[in-house]
Amino acid sequence: MSLEGRRVAVLAEDAYQELEFWYPVMRLREEGADVVVAAPRTGYAYESFLGYPLLAEQAIEQLDAETLDAVVVPGGQAGTRLQDWPAAVDLVRKLTERGAVTAAISTGSGVLAKAGAVKGRRATGDRSLEGSFRDAGATYVAGQEVVVDGPVITSRTPDDLPSFFRSIHQVLQGK
Repeated sequence: MSLEGRRVAVLAEDAYQELEFWYPVMRLREEGADVVVAAPRTGYAYESFLGYPLLAEQAIEQLDAETLDAVVVPGGQAGTRLQDWPAAVDLVRKLTERGAVTAAISTGSGVLAKAGAVKGRRATGDRSLEGSFRDAGATYVAGQEVVVDGPVITSRTPDDLPSFFRSIHQVLQGK
């Protein structure tokens, strides 16, 4: 349990990509991290692409960035939708300013771009985000499973999840 004492928020929204959401949640919990599932509102069943529901444990706007060690933003249409939630963008911005881990996969990387987390950094994500990364002052890296640039971790697709998680784990451990 090498991540005991670490507190990580994993963000959710409708049409989340199942593996990109649940894989990090389960692996982080398995390693002992305190994981909070956060979404725009509580008391609502967010559905995945395939219709699997999840209930948020906390509303994103209720999260205190000062108490978090990391945030993970999964993809699917959820990654695109979360870009339109000011509280999600603000949370990522605050964590970035503190130097905390900000990790995103696929379209979730768009939230990092919108929050300014990738400015002056290398990053990857869904191919559709290449222009957003450029506009945000980042260098888009194609063809690489995971890009780790300081505390910012980005990845492309569900196939990359093992490397994505290993990178999150290593950065949270300070390695």
